[in-house]
Amino acid sequence: MTKREIGELGENTAANLLIEKGYKILERNYRVGHLEVDIIAQKDDTIAFVEVKTRSVGFIVSPSEAVSIRKQSLIIKAADGYVCQFNRQENARFDIINVLHDNGNVVSVEHLEDAYLPSVRTY
Repeated sequence: MTKREIGELGENTAANLLIEKGYKILERNYRVGHLEVDIIAQKDDTIAFVEVKTRSVGFIVSPSEAVSIRKQSLIIKAADGYVCQFNRQENARFDIINVLHDNGNVVSVEHLEDAYLPSVRTY
């Protein structure tokens, strides 16, 4: 499988999981400038900004560990862009969905809710 196909497998799997859990998918691959959020989903009064990480069986680093502080910061900025663009008032949460596959067959899916929080800066 190509990197693009693996990414699509992971994002489709994650979107289906969220739908099964009662979420409404608001956006997929939302972009603001060069920033991107894989999936934006809503359930009740909460919007989840979801980063999807897809890895093959035997990969040394867990998918969620691949979401570095820098990557988190970029997702948070993109989420801020979304909230401002659409004037959203709901609670926001940052999730990670890990998808593990073996030659294109999904082996496991893990949804980490509130995987990280925006940092608060004081000036």
